[in-house]
Amino acid sequence: MASAAEGTPTIVCPQVKVGVAVPAQAAAEVNSNLQLLDKQIAEANARLAATKGQGDANFVQNAILGPLKDKRTATINRIETAIGRFAAKPDLNAEGLAACTLSQNGSAEPAATTAPAAAVPGANLGILANSCDGSTLAPHDGFQKGDRCVSTEFGEVSSAANNSSLLITQAPPVVKVNTPFTLKVSTRNLIRDRFLAAGAGGYYVESSVLQNGIVRGHFHTACRMLASTRVAPDPAPVPAFFVATEDKKGGRAPDTVTIQVAGLPTSGTAQCASWAGDGSHRVPMMERANETPAIDAVRIRVVN
Repeated sequence: MASAAEGTPTIVCPQVKVGVAVPAQAAAEVNSNLQLLDKQIAEANARLAATKGQGDANFVQNAILGPLKDKRTATINRIETAIGRFAAKPDLNAEGLAACTLSQNGSAEPAATTAPAAAVPGANLGILANSCDGSTLAPHDGFQKGDRCVSTEFGEVSSAANNSSLLITQAPPVVKVNTPFTLKVSTRNLIRDRFLAAGAGGYYVESSVLQNGIVRGHFHTACRMLASTRVAPDPAPVPAFFVATEDKKGGRAPDTVTIQVAGLPTSGTAQCASWAGDGSHRVPMMERANETPAIDAVRIRVVN
């Protein structure tokens, strides 16, 4: 803080100390804004000296301290956002650190106010982003569009014992072209009562919310014809068959649903898959990374 001769009023502001780990990718921006905070105080002190004796009793507050608080709030918020692009966005207590006061003798030291330290998940893992704040893509609007940034929070994750699981328990090895057949799909720990219509703007808009520790959602089933069984298929084409099951049933105990497939259009190898979805059509989250998600698939030979 700029020094002042004894008896000259000076502006005293709380010191902003970032009490969380700053990701390397954000360090330059964070340091730049910390320097800007010092510059703002120096500029305010210069204005205070230049306008000494001017205005009424509220002049300093309205013309200097008030605008300074607004600038500091914006700068502290930018520090939070910079960190939040690569780690969990911290709360640096901008409201408590932004306001400054006037010292009448110029000898007061800034209050040692430190932004509260907080655990930053993955702070040292080089996280690329955890929000859309720094994305150049347009915000996702709930419809089925790509090249968008989804800002919906993940929501609640269940314990390992309550994580959703799914299995295709019955499927024919061979079917004829354009001939109906059935699949049997069993789900566990999935309440099949949430399905926000993707075509109506319900895609990726709802955070996961548990009911008695269990995911609320539905499951999808799709069949597509494989051009090859040696390389991963093109993901873009619409599958030959698709259905979502949201039958107001399911729960903690496993049960089985019969899926009626109307038939497949050409001969070859078909891949039929079923996967659980939460209310926003995302595969339910799991407590651990080494759990198998609620997905299963079978291959069926389609003949003329």
